[in-house]
Amino acid sequence: MAISSPGLASGIDVKSIVSQLVALERAPLAQLQTQASGFQAKLSVLGSITSMVSGLGDAAARLAAANTFTQVKGTSSQADAVSVSVADSTAPTTLALDVVSLAQAQSTASAAVPVGSGMGAGTLTITLGDWSSGSFAAGSATPMTINVVEGKDKLTDIAAQINAAKGGVTATVLRDASGERLLMRSRDTGKALGYQVAAADGDATDGKDLGRLAFTSLSGSGMSLTQAGLNAVAKVNGVTIESASNTVKDALPGITLNLLKPTTSSATITVSNDKDSMRKAVQGFVDAYNTLSDMLATSTKYDADTKTRGSLQGDSTAVGLQRALRSMMRSETPGGAFTRLSDVGLEIKADGKLSINSSKLDAALDQPAEMTRLFGADSDNPTLKGFGFKLDNFADGLVAADGSLSARTSSLRSAIQRNSKEMDKVNDRASRAETRYLAQYNAMDAAVAKFSSLNAYVAQQITLWNKNSG
Repeated sequence: MAISSPGLASGIDVKSIVSQLVALERAPLAQLQTQASGFQAKLSVLGSITSMVSGLGDAAARLAAANTFTQVKGTSSQADAVSVSVADSTAPTTLALDVVSLAQAQSTASAAVPVGSGMGAGTLTITLGDWSSGSFAAGSATPMTINVVEGKDKLTDIAAQINAAKGGVTATVLRDASGERLLMRSRDTGKALGYQVAAADGDATDGKDLGRLAFTSLSGSGMSLTQAGLNAVAKVNGVTIESASNTVKDALPGITLNLLKPTTSSATITVSNDKDSMRKAVQGFVDAYNTLSDMLATSTKYDADTKTRGSLQGDSTAVGLQRALRSMMRSETPGGAFTRLSDVGLEIKADGKLSINSSKLDAALDQPAEMTRLFGADSDNPTLKGFGFKLDNFADGLVAADGSLSARTSSLRSAIQRNSKEMDKVNDRASRAETRYLAQYNAMDAAVAKFSSLNAYVAQQITLWNKNSG
């Protein structure tokens, strides 16, 4: 007789018994799963700490950079007339600036002709040069030649050719009630960047004289001058300067002036230390340090009130890092006016976090060279390095492949792998035990079934025997 369900013959709940026995086999999983959760929590927090250490190193490197405390800014009391930009390390100064006139590009215009009419045949030769003496002095640039075809090239075609040549002159066609005319203009401003237009007419007898587009003298026939090329003129502390461009770059070392319109009174140009930028770099460092400090404090503490432990409570790597950072914050960089962070207003509080004494920092920023020395001094002797270099090197060492944070991360990953293998072993043992228990109980159930069948047969025979004996 086949047994369709374990325990059917014996009446014993085989499934329940086997399930409980298998549960006992799987009992070690609970501890392993708890360990796995702890390992994963530590690995996650350690990953955050590693990222924060890298961020702190980057912030320290910015403080060590040569230009962090040499940044300056330029301001203008008449920003609508002149704006200013300055290069790093430019010496602070104050200037009086008068914008007398702006630089202009030469412009010419032809007489109006009927819209779409031809301009004859021949060539236009455009040469860049200077008209300031009253006559034309050619510059060094190669002249450009525009070929005009009879019956094909209109003013719009000629303008298109000039623009395509990209030879220092632009052109457009203006249309009004009188017809259309060619407008030409120097690409750049300045009296030395004007132009001359010479016309070689292929057929001057056809009534379509290409000479109408010539400009070979300031008062001759052909195109007329609508704007002479002019240099910008300004006065710096009463001294007159000229510039071909309205962007004056070379007159004052490190200072670029952008002339926008003439002034009626002197504009004050000020170059000063960019303390806002310096403070931003310092604040970025403090924020990066405090973020890491908070994470280390939270992950390594034990809360007696809630009886909860941080993920890295008692972890030697995290605790050691916390102590090393606090010690480094109190280290010295000898050789300058400032030797400690506290000298420039960065103070360590009782909880290990940094705070900024604003008045002290502001006074320190008035000595940018000393700030650079404190954070960016370079030396082969590690003890003489600037604080920014020290902390950047320290951070690099922690996150390097052989650094303590990397080693601890690798150790945790190995522990997670071992834990996973142990759980696989427990599950495998439980699975094999389940198969074994079911086989044993099924055999027992089959044996009980046989005994029950035999018992029924014997009972039947006894009953028959009793009847026959009577």
